[in-house]
Amino acid sequence: MTPSLSTGYLGFELASPIVPAASPLGADLDMLKRLEEAGAGAVVLPSLFEEQIEHETMEIHRSLDIGRNGSAEATSYFPELDAYNTGPDAYLEHVAAAKRALSVPVVASLNGSSRGGWVQHARLIEQAGADALELNVYAVEADPLTTAEEAETRILDVVRAVRAELRIPLAVKIGPFFTALAHTAARMVVAGADGLVLFNRFLQPDIDLEALAVVDRLELSRREELRLPLRWIALLHGRVPISLAATSGVHEAEDVLKALLAGADVAMPASALIRQGPAKLAEMVTGVERWLEDHEYESVEQLKGSMSQQSCPDPAAFERAHYMRAITGFGVSSR
Repeated sequence: MTPSLSTGYLGFELASPIVPAASPLGADLDMLKRLEEAGAGAVVLPSLFEEQIEHETMEIHRSLDIGRNGSAEATSYFPELDAYNTGPDAYLEHVAAAKRALSVPVVASLNGSSRGGWVQHARLIEQAGADALELNVYAVEADPLTTAEEAETRILDVVRAVRAELRIPLAVKIGPFFTALAHTAARMVVAGADGLVLFNRFLQPDIDLEALAVVDRLELSRREELRLPLRWIALLHGRVPISLAATSGVHEAEDVLKALLAGADVAMPASALIRQGPAKLAEMVTGVERWLEDHEYESVEQLKGSMSQQSCPDPAAFERAHYMRAITGFGVSSR
């Protein structure tokens, strides 16, 4: 009998535990169709950034202000729509088009760190037809006067405000840089989050020695980056009542299986799909199915969480991760 790949995530019953993460691939409708055909259980659209919302608002105000004292006959003052229609409107059209074209759940994404227009645009995204919303919380707390409590409260306020306006499920994509991440996860549940996506990847700027300039260099993820979300998913599974998604470092079927064993409901690849396209997703689906069959699992649900901290024979392995033993063992074996 063929094992069942279905899994629950954000209240949906997905046919597959592999969900393409937010990335440029999701901006192309034909690509989204190909990802669905390859076996995606759902899709996450690219993020609408807070900066795009602010840019569009400022450009509209600027355009309306031009020629305020000019002649009423001066038609050249009217701006071309493309000059300022760079953000929410185009995004909402894409959400609606994706919903019409796909049969799997469509998850929209908002990226920012302040309340700003988030609440309003979250509502518009829901009205456009999105099945769920992923709130990508990206903030670098560089002010020495900002405390950890203040930074965390600001994020929770955003989650709470957005949740109050939505009827669709809400996932929150966070980074790992919290002093007490498990406690933060529990507070996310109270604030109204239905899911956590672990983790977003902060862009790390570099310095160009010749130009003496700070440069942005985006690098695709590596497989070893999965270890961090793997650890925290294993620690949170069964202890915090929330859907869990693993992202960062999901490149092969084995990575998907590890995430599921740790307790993830879905695994979200991006870099591997950017490199190799929908065929890679189909390969992952086949690999997961084959592994389940070879190891006599009837379903993903049977597998899920069986290697979480709660189920692991050595729970401390996920907490301290046998730091001393690993370090000393490496020193001996490397001689």
